[in-house]
Amino acid sequence: MSLNTKSITELRKLLVNREITPLEIINDLEQAITANDRKINAYISYDFDQARKAAASADLSLPLGGIPIGIKDNINTIGQPCTCASQILADSYTSPYDATVITKLKAAGAIPLGRMNMDEFAMGSTTANSSIKITNNPHDLSRSPGGSSGGSAAAVAAHTAIATLGSDTGGSIRQPASHCGIIGLKPSYGRVSRYGLVAFASSLDQIGPCSKTVKDAALILNAICGHDEMDATSLRAETPDFTANLTNGIKGLKLGLPKEYFSDQIDPNITKTLNVAIDILKNAGAEIVNISLPHTQYAVATYYIIAPAEASSNLSRFDGIRYGNRAKQNSNLINLYKDSRSQGFGSEVKRRIILGTYALSSGYDHKYYEKAQKVRTLIRNDFTTAFQTVDAILTPVAPTTAPKHGLNTDNPLKEYLADTCTIAANLAGIPAISVPVGKDESNLPIGIQILAPHLGEDIMLQTAHTLEQNL
Repeated sequence: MSLNTKSITELRKLLVNREITPLEIINDLEQAITANDRKINAYISYDFDQARKAAASADLSLPLGGIPIGIKDNINTIGQPCTCASQILADSYTSPYDATVITKLKAAGAIPLGRMNMDEFAMGSTTANSSIKITNNPHDLSRSPGGSSGGSAAAVAAHTAIATLGSDTGGSIRQPASHCGIIGLKPSYGRVSRYGLVAFASSLDQIGPCSKTVKDAALILNAICGHDEMDATSLRAETPDFTANLTNGIKGLKLGLPKEYFSDQIDPNITKTLNVAIDILKNAGAEIVNISLPHTQYAVATYYIIAPAEASSNLSRFDGIRYGNRAKQNSNLINLYKDSRSQGFGSEVKRRIILGTYALSSGYDHKYYEKAQKVRTLIRNDFTTAFQTVDAILTPVAPTTAPKHGLNTDNPLKEYLADTCTIAANLAGIPAISVPVGKDESNLPIGIQILAPHLGEDIMLQTAHTLEQNL
């Protein structure tokens, strides 16, 4: 029995019926990782001995009892490295504590297994910005799995993980999920604690699941949501059972199609496939409504002021003194800072720190950062207005399917535009999910994005599950 290919729901049934043990799941995953990860490069590290110890004492009465979960390498797990795929932290930092999401996963019975590769400090959309290794797309090894949670998505698609956690700042869960043909969910901002997540852009970051099914994503979301005193942005919102309404159907729901997301910039193969998925939802009882989100065109520019500005502030602590590897043979303190950061950070991280520092510099903060925040409000207001007439919104996840490795290496702007369909959800703080709906002529996966109002994950998951079951 190939346990590594099964979903959480399937494994939990087998575990509860005592047909398998958690140790058997770990062993099957180890075999799959040993056989396949040298081609995929989804993992940075793993500790099977520790996982086996946890498996031996797993409480199968818990919702995720005995289920191993891969963890993106920017989420702290006690006793494990947390490199953020950066040389500034490589071989120098072992986490002394668990992030809140890890504490919650363990409380639900899950077993953290392995550190997933990513773009350095979550900055990128290909996972090629990792300083450790380049992750390949399981559907075509010559192509990117997307990013920044590329390792998290690729491992689930390659069946070297049952499910994983990623982080999403501008599409970093949803875009690789689409490219790899899996489920990827970004919760509402504040729904999941960010304590223990190494911050990229604090007003945008959210942790969420990558999984094989919508129900699996809902099960993980049940476990990781909830207020946390350690995170000042954590909401005191009740956490419903996200699996409760999955099978209720979508009859009578109004689903919006924003014209700005269905432009000629989207690959025609993607538009054609999405139209089939939209027809499926229509046949399932939903009403399709044309809407407009007029400030969408400013989302990418707004994001690339706000996110780098916050990154510039958040990454200032990685200086070779407070955190990170220290450069050797420095004549003075200024050179120590300069050399440690120059040697430790990759080119994309340096680029974004420079952009952010400039945007926050004296005389320019009002011109750039403050103005970007005002435009962000307009983008959020677009969604607020739209959700007065529709229950959820349907869009592409990405303008193309998975690109070839190195396609936009010399053109960062083209790589930034890969997130043009996903960034607005982060700016507005609303939940969004990528659901696989087909493949293009090259057999590459295509995902559809479902967006819902803030704290509207239940409607979003209900729509996603209906689509999944009818495909």
